[in-house]
Order: sequence, then C-alpha cells, then structure tokens
Amino acid sequence: MRTIMVMNAKGGCGKTTLATNIATFYADDGQNVVIADFDPQGSSIDWLTAREDYTGIPEISGIEAWHKPLNVPDSTDLIVMDVPAGIHGKDIDKALAQVQTLVVPVLPSAIDIRAAARFLKELKASGRVCEKRTRIGLVANRVRENTHVFHELENFLKKSKIPCVATLRESQTYIRSAETGLGLYELPPSSARVDVDQWESLMRWMNSKRSMPR
Repeated sequence: MRTIMVMNAKGGCGKTTLATNIATFYADDGQNVVIADFDPQGSSIDWLTAREDYTGIPEISGIEAWHKPLNVPDSTDLIVMDVPAGIHGKDIDKALAQVQTLVVPVLPSAIDIRAAARFLKELKASGRVCEKRTRIGLVANRVRENTHVFHELENFLKKSKIPCVATLRESQTYIRSAETGLGLYELPPSSARVDVDQWESLMRWMNSKRSMPR
C-alpha cells in the first residue's frame, strides 16, 4: 500500500486541490484509492460528496481522519492524506510516520515563500526525511508566469535543494474540479488540456523511483 501526503504549514496553498487530483489520477488508472482528510474543515470529504452525483467514474473512498482511526481495507492500493495547516515540530514527525511521498505546494507570494522557508527547514530536520524514508517534491502552485513574484518563487525553489516537480498555473479548471468532484483527467479535455499537460511532470515524478523511499 502506497502512502502520499500533501502538507504545508501555511494555509490556502492548494493542498486539497492537489490531494483530490492525485487521488483521481490513480483511481482512473484502476487503483483502489482512499482519501484520508485530517482537516476538520473536511474539504476533501465535501469534494467526495459532490463526486457521488456522477456515474461511470471510479469510486474513491474517504475517511474523516480528523476524528476517526485510519483503518482502510486490505484491498487499498493508495492512501492520499490531506493534512491541515499549522503543523509544526514534533507533529511533523508524527504526521510523516508512515508516509512514503510528501508533496508540498507553495504559492508565489512573499508571505508564502517566507512561510515555506521555515516549513522546509523543519521538514529537513525530520528523522524520516533525513533518512530518506519520506521523499519530498515541491509544487509551484497557482502561478502566473512572467511576473516578478513568480521569478522570486522560482529562485527560492531552486535554492531549497528539494526538487520542484511541477509548476501549475492559476486556472478556473481547478474551481470546476472542486465544485464537481471530478479530477482534471475527468473534465472535458477541451477545458482541461493545458492543466493536464502541466500535471504530467508531477505524475512522472510520482511514478518514478525518486518519489519513493529507499
């Protein structure tokens, strides 16, 4: 069973959007996927509820992990964990206890970049990260290219010494995905093509040995 977590101590950076779309990618590939929502806001669970309105799409199970044990069927291939903001210190080690792959979205703003710098410092001090039992990939999220702040984010990510595995634009497609309970790969290709193309680098990394622990 593979475990993927989406986490950042800073709120509003697109964790749920990444978690739900990662889940649909693997579900559409035929895997049995569970989303574990650790955030009491329940945004991933709300997304799964919206998904129930559709037929002919793969089922994705959900666990309200903020108040329920993380018990999943033996047939589960993948757990995608959506973690709330505000996690620091020993809570990071606790969250990463069984996580193989960690995805960290970062927004192009001075506030988010400074917060990400502090968070990455904490991550690098984590035992699981130091021992490479959890692999990290950064995602530049909701970007507008050719802006000054985007170039600042690019420079920050290059200096972090953690791979930036995707750059995702700010797009209405993600709003439609959140509203409908559908993933990018399940929306009409004419409306999601550019965003699907941008996800290719993320999913190549996710499916490579570089995203898995030694």
